[in-house]
Amino acid sequence: MAGNNKGNQKKQLKQIAALSGIAIQMGLTIYLFVLLGRWLDTKFNGESKVFLIICTLFGVAVSLYAVLKQIKKLNP
Repeated sequence: MAGNNKGNQKKQLKQIAALSGIAIQMGLTIYLFVLLGRWLDTKFNGESKVFLIICTLFGVAVSLYAVLKQIKKLNP
C-alpha cells in the first residue's frame, strides 16, 4: 500500500512539472511572436501595428496547439 502511494505521488509531481513547463513554453512562444511582430512593424510598416497584431494572434494559436498536443500526451 505504501509503495503504491509513493508511485502516485511521483506521477502527480511529474504531471505538475510538465504542466509548469507547458505554461512557461506558452508564455515564451507568445512573447517571441510579439517581438517578431514589433520588429516587422519597425522594419516594414513604420507607425502601424499590423504585424504586431498578426504575429501575436499567430503566437497564441501556435502555443494553444502545442499545449493541446502536450496535454494529450499526458492523458493517453
